[in-house]
Amino acid sequence: MRGRNSGDRSVPLGSVHWFPSAERTAMKRRTTTAALCVALLLTAVTTGAAVASGPHEERPPREAAALTGSAELYRSAGDDITFTFDAHLAAEDNDDPLKATGTFEFSHYLDGEGARAKADVDCLLTGGDVAVVSGVITDSDLPGAEGRRVGITVHDRGRHDRLGYSWAATGSPVEGGDLPRCVASAPFEKVKKGTGDFEVVPWQPKL
Repeated sequence: MRGRNSGDRSVPLGSVHWFPSAERTAMKRRTTTAALCVALLLTAVTTGAAVASGPHEERPPREAAALTGSAELYRSAGDDITFTFDAHLAAEDNDDPLKATGTFEFSHYLDGEGARAKADVDCLLTGGDVAVVSGVITDSDLPGAEGRRVGITVHDRGRHDRLGYSWAATGSPVEGGDLPRCVASAPFEKVKKGTGDFEVVPWQPKL
């Protein structure tokens, strides 16, 4: 079939160039994909800018020192001796170990007899994996113990922690004279296997 004459030539109907149907569809897909990519890119940039411009959250400084955890001491005779610590020195008090806070407790029983005591922390010194803490006993069923200061030393050695206390030479917290803050004996006692979870946060003084 022929179209209209143009001069001496007749132009076949449909000779005017159009994209075939499949090619038009493909181009639409490419256009849509490109537009979608641009939209996603703009969203990502906007979101990133919003995050970057948001408030910067800073982690609070770690505490200056700490002694935490609980353990039973080993005794071949089967004594039930337990020490528990929750002693802390805040970051803002890094220059003054006498501002340490918290409590510690200890008890000693054998054949149903013994006593327990709880003390308020008044000093905490730590270095590496060793800590020395002292406090004044505020609650105890041991006659004469309340109001006395005691000191304890802990060596944090993982599963082989050790411990010492200020009454090691006298045998009782109520014996001996007045004790200065943060004074105790060497950690000569062994922790009973499977019971120790002492943790020491080392002090980092500004020297």
